[in-house]
Amino acid sequence: MSCAECLRFVTSKDAQLEDLPWGQHEWLARAGLTDSKLLQLVRVTMPPGRSHAFHRHPSMEELVMVVSGRVEQWVGREKRILGPGELAHVPMDEVHGSYNVFQEQVVFLAILSPATFEGPALIDVSQDEPWRSLRGPPG
Repeated sequence: MSCAECLRFVTSKDAQLEDLPWGQHEWLARAGLTDSKLLQLVRVTMPPGRSHAFHRHPSMEELVMVVSGRVEQWVGREKRILGPGELAHVPMDEVHGSYNVFQEQVVFLAILSPATFEGPALIDVSQDEPWRSLRGPPG
């Protein structure tokens, strides 16, 4: 999609769907869908027992805000259980992870910035120490 075709208003039918191991992603704002250069927004639906294990975004900071359900959210070595309306701020290149250890799905919004950058979007560190031993296997 060229910028001439980029959207100013995004409806559910316009969202770009992506199925990842930790849940369905509905991209509502990102480069190519909108003309956004600084912001991305994705709605993630994570089933019970799934996780987006410890990882980092070398070039982006992130806000994770729970819409429904609960999530065990880690930022660095600190964890909190977040519920609807609560969020975590993840500084650029900080290790973090989201674990649905509950019996219900969790839906959260992830706001990432910037929308355009050089290099990898994320680096998985879940098998590296100390992250591998910090909470045990995903789930």
